[in-house]
Amino acid sequence: MVRKRVPDWLNSSLWSATPADDRLNRYSPSPTTASGAFSESTLQPPAPVAPPPAAAAASKPQSTPTPKSETRDPVNQNSDTNSGGNDQNGGSSGASPDDISRQAQLLSELSKKVMNMWELRRIASQGFPDGAGIRSTVWKLLLGYLPPERGQWSSELAKKRSQYSHFKEELLMNPSEITRRLGKSVTCDNDESKSESRGLLSRSQITHGEHPLSLGKSSVWNQFFQDSEIIEQIDRDVMRTHPDMLFFSGDSQLAKSNQDALRNILIVFAKLNPGIRYVQGMNEILAPLFYVFKNDPDAEMAAAAEADTFFCFVELLSGFRDHFCQQLDNSIVGIRSTISRLSQLLKEHDEELWRHLEVTTKVNPQFYAFRWITLLLTQEFNFADSLHIWDTLLSDPEGPLETLLRVCCAMLILIRKRLLAGDFTSNLKLLQNYPSANIGHLLYVANKLRSQAIG
Repeated sequence: MVRKRVPDWLNSSLWSATPADDRLNRYSPSPTTASGAFSESTLQPPAPVAPPPAAAAASKPQSTPTPKSETRDPVNQNSDTNSGGNDQNGGSSGASPDDISRQAQLLSELSKKVMNMWELRRIASQGFPDGAGIRSTVWKLLLGYLPPERGQWSSELAKKRSQYSHFKEELLMNPSEITRRLGKSVTCDNDESKSESRGLLSRSQITHGEHPLSLGKSSVWNQFFQDSEIIEQIDRDVMRTHPDMLFFSGDSQLAKSNQDALRNILIVFAKLNPGIRYVQGMNEILAPLFYVFKNDPDAEMAAAAEADTFFCFVELLSGFRDHFCQQLDNSIVGIRSTISRLSQLLKEHDEELWRHLEVTTKVNPQFYAFRWITLLLTQEFNFADSLHIWDTLLSDPEGPLETLLRVCCAMLILIRKRLLAGDFTSNLKLLQNYPSANIGHLLYVANKLRSQAIG
C-alpha cells in the first residue's frame, strides 16, 4: 500500500507555532465524569473595536444601543466600573486588520434592507470581533431566526417571543396552579367559598385525574413527578455552567437571573421534545447562544434574550439531535457514525497520522471526539475562542456538522508531530486536554481541507 504524501503546507512551522498568549478557562477532560474539575482562570476581554460610524449607525436603525459606559462586562465584574463590556470577540487577543475589515463588511451588509445571506456567510466564516455587538444579529440571521428582509424582523420577533411566553405559561406551571385554574370553572357551594378564595380546591372538586396520587398517564401530577428527575439534572448542570464566569455563576442577581433563563429554556425544550428530553451537556451548547444574545447592546434585544435563545437553540440542535438519542447511536445518523466520518476524513488527508493513532497506538476516536462533536468544541477552547469557532460553524450553508468535522480533523493535524511521537497514554491525555492553539490557523487548515475535498 502506498501511503498518501502529507501536503507541504501541513508541515509548515506556522502550525506548530505557540500563540502569544496562553489558553484560558482550562476545562476538564470529560464533563460527564464526577472527577472533572474546572480551573478558576478568568477570561480577559480584548479591547473593543470601534466600528465605522456610518455603518454602526445603520446596523440597528430601529433601536437605541446601550451607552458605552453602561455596557455590561459579564465575564469580569470584579470592578465597579463596567467598561468595554461585550466580551464576544473572536479571540483572546486584539483584533487584526483582517478582523476589523470583516467587521466593517458585516456592518455594511447588516445595514441593507435585504441581506445577501451568501455574502454574510462568506464574511462571517472566518470569525470577527464583536466590538459593535454585531454577533447577536449575525448569529440570528445565520440560524434562520431572523429573515433576510429587515422589514420583517419586528413582526417575526413579536410572534416568536409571544409563542415562547405561551410555552412557558403552559409548560412551567405548577400542577397546583393548573388544578386551581381548572377549579375556577366549577361552581362551588357556599360552604366551599372560603377555600376557593384562598386558591385551594375542596376534595369534592378534585377529579381522580387531577389528584396528586393519580397514576393516570393524563394526570398533570403524574407527569409532574416524572419530569422532576429531569428538572433536577437540568438544575445541577445549569449550576455547573462556566463556574469561572460571573455571568453564569455566583451569588449576584445577574448570575441568578441568567441561570433561571437557562433552566427555563432547557425545561421547555425537554417537554416539547419527549423523544430526546434533556441530555447532559445541552447546557454547554445553550450557554454561548444566551451569552451572545443577552449581551446585545440593544436593550430591547437583550431583554428578549431568553425567547430568542430558545428558538435559536432549537434550530442549532436540529442538526445534531440524533447525536443525543441513545437509541440511534449505532445508526447511520448516530454519534458513532459521525465519529467514523471524522476518522475517515483524517485518513483521507493524513493517512500516516490516522494509522499511528488508530492502528499503532489504538487511540479510539470515541475517547476524545465524542465530546468534541456533541458539545461543539465548547470544552476544548476558552470561551472567546469558542465564539470565534462558532462563527465559522454557523456560517456553513449546509449546516454546522460538516464544518465541525473539518475543524476536528484540523485539530488533529495541527498537533500531528506530538501525536506521531506519542504512545497511547500520552496521545489520549493530549487529545482530552487539547493544547493552546492559534484559532486563525486552525480555521485556515479546516478551510484548506474543504478546498482539497472540492478539488
